[in-house]
Amino acid sequence: MPWPPAAALLAPLAPWFDRVRRDLPWRAKDLDQPHPDPYAVLVSELMLQQTQVATVTPYFARWLDQFPTPATLAAASEDTVHKAWEGLGYYRRARFLQAAAAAVAAEGWPSDLAGLAGLPGLGPYTAAAVGAIAFQGPTPALDGNAFRVLARLLRIEGDPKLEAASLRDWLAPALAELGPSRLTQALMELGATLCLPKPACAGCPLAQACRACQEGCTASIPPPTRRPTVLKSDLWLVALEAAGSLLLREPAAKGLLAGLWRWPALPAADLPATAPAPPGLVAWPGWTQVYTHRREAVSPLHLQLEHPFSAPKGLRWVPRAELAALPLGKRDQRLRDLLDTPGQNPLRAPDPVAVVEALGDMGGQNSKGILTAEES
Repeated sequence: MPWPPAAALLAPLAPWFDRVRRDLPWRAKDLDQPHPDPYAVLVSELMLQQTQVATVTPYFARWLDQFPTPATLAAASEDTVHKAWEGLGYYRRARFLQAAAAAVAAEGWPSDLAGLAGLPGLGPYTAAAVGAIAFQGPTPALDGNAFRVLARLLRIEGDPKLEAASLRDWLAPALAELGPSRLTQALMELGATLCLPKPACAGCPLAQACRACQEGCTASIPPPTRRPTVLKSDLWLVALEAAGSLLLREPAAKGLLAGLWRWPALPAADLPATAPAPPGLVAWPGWTQVYTHRREAVSPLHLQLEHPFSAPKGLRWVPRAELAALPLGKRDQRLRDLLDTPGQNPLRAPDPVAVVEALGDMGGQNSKGILTAEES
């Protein structure tokens, strides 16, 4: 069945949005003109990927205070950028944002959708959203919220992402007629506030035209996505300290935690706990760290050494006074914060000698020789 014209079907969105739109710091007051600060749109769109508005809002304000222009962000060090992003998660977004800012600072803003899509880290959705919201381009931006709204409105069976190309073609004339920035943000707002996985259809301006609502099948459209298998692991998270410095893993160049400093994490299966725990080893209650595809049972430890040893490849001794300035992920921030709180001698813990030896080459020193007398 062909879809009705988009402009007529979506026309009620514009007046609804003007009445209910949230006052967000990155949202322009005049939605009929290009955004006064396209860089603010770029920052907000990267931050909002897989992150809620309430979480992003304070980060956005601090970010623009620290990096008010693409040029200031491009000139910042990687550690400074990751530190500003600390706690927001999905850190590669920060690296993409800095790379995109560097391109804009060097060459100016691209003039079309293809140019925006060529900026680092801007996929089809983000490029289209920046084009519509920042520059009033009729570039349909389809995120998860928009796909959900349109799937229900048009009663699309199956995964609506498979209809992405057709939906963009269908939506483009409505953007041109109703206003690219206003309609793009209205679709996002509807999906974020009313057309949720469990929708509040009574307040929806499109309810009368929505086929899924009228046919009572909103619960099955779109179909739920399969959740990935979650990998589980138990680990010791170790703060090893000697002569006022702590041993940390240097930031990796690639991967999920690229750009972040980390505490050494040792699989609990490789270092079984002994009871009673050795003296001199400090611990705190553990916790479960949840990620998208894995779940870690974390047991934090603090081990004081009498003397440092040569840091193995990939690790570095960091003066304790510099620790606060390093960017760490949420799990590693938590142990950093615990170091300023009283710990206790745990009932069960791994042998300190085994912990030190598990970290690799110790510069030829005997493991017992670098432990304090109490620990050895």
